Amino acid sequence: MMRRSKLIVGVLIALLALGITIYQTRWKNAASAGGGPGGFGHGGGPPVSVRIDTAHLGNIDVVIDALGTVTARNTALVRTRVDGPLIKLHFAEGRDVKAGALLAEIDPRPYQAALEQAQGQLAKDQALLTSAKNDLNRYQTLLTQDSIAGQQVEDQAALVHQCEGMVKSDRGTESAARLNVEFTHITAPIAGRVGLRQVDVGNIVHASDTTGIVYVTETKPIFVVFAVPADRIPAIDHLWRSGTTLKAEAYDRDGKTILATGHLDGTDNQVDTTTSTVKLKAIFDNADGALFPNQFVNVRLTLETLNKQVLIATSAVQRGTPGTFVYRVNDDSSVSLKVIKLGVSRNDVAAVIDGLHAGDRIVTNGTDKLRDGARVDIAVDAPAGSKGKGGGKGSSGGKPADPSSGHRREPASN
Repeated sequence: MMRRSKLIVGVLIALLALGITIYQTRWKNAASAGGGPGGFGHGGGPPVSVRIDTAHLGNIDVVIDALGTVTARNTALVRTRVDGPLIKLHFAEGRDVKAGALLAEIDPRPYQAALEQAQGQLAKDQALLTSAKNDLNRYQTLLTQDSIAGQQVEDQAALVHQCEGMVKSDRGTESAARLNVEFTHITAPIAGRVGLRQVDVGNIVHASDTTGIVYVTETKPIFVVFAVPADRIPAIDHLWRSGTTLKAEAYDRDGKTILATGHLDGTDNQVDTTTSTVKLKAIFDNADGALFPNQFVNVRLTLETLNKQVLIATSAVQRGTPGTFVYRVNDDSSVSLKVIKLGVSRNDVAAVIDGLHAGDRIVTNGTDKLRDGARVDIAVDAPAGSKGKGGGKGSSGGKPADPSSGHRREPASN
């Protein structure tokens, strides 16, 4: 019985020893294949396939992004100044018109008749004035001959003054009647684009109508009003008052297509306490009519341009326990973790203040499999826009990104 127990114990010990040996052998093989505790590509493991970009010198803009509303430079509601039936419209809806262009006509016949009546009364009173003046001249001659009383001469002089007043009043009446005739031809008060008509031909229009006939908006040039954080106003106001032209760009709602380019035209004089923002106004030529009044656009205001900055693709930037870092590719196809300090950035471009130099190759794709010291295999089919000046197998054929396209994004409001 004892011999049997010892045999069982010996077998168990042998099996345990065999299991430990097998576990150690497999652990070592796995560590060798997986790059050891350092991760993929570390030590003698296979290299990691990555894509790279090259840090380069370029310019980057400091900008403020905001949401803006397109506002017409001038808007006028065309209304009639006299009452009458609308007999003709001379404009095409949505077309541009010049200042003073004929837009509509009102039946002028009643006003033409009133003008002729005023002209007739004026002619009558002018004749009376001429007759009174002639009589006064004769009376004055007789007075010098002592053939007439002085009171009669004075009465005649008063009659002349009375006739002169009547003539002056008639001329005013004639001028008013002539204006009414002119007002039957309704013209554009400003140059701009006409909208949809508010009344049709054949309707009776009145000077008291609130709807008017048509709106005319001046859209060339045109304004965009937008709000920026109040703490950005001192810098903006300093640059603007010093005579610096601050470029403003209007983008569509998606922020991808530029609609127009202009410059800052003015600032408001107070802070909106509800949003802690200040309204700014930019002006655009709008020669192609891309901007419409009351349209919402994204505005990008450029404050300054930083020159000769080390620029990299933002896809290369990593954040973790070391801080903000990138993987730099060494000459021996290994990578080094480099902690960097970022400056301004815009979309896919970021400026590096410290930690990199122009010409350094950095990994932009495949960073999730890398560790410090890992070996890499640089893919040839680098994404379009990367510099890829790694040379040899590590070079990429992509087109370099435009270094001057960088902008810094600022929040539109607090």
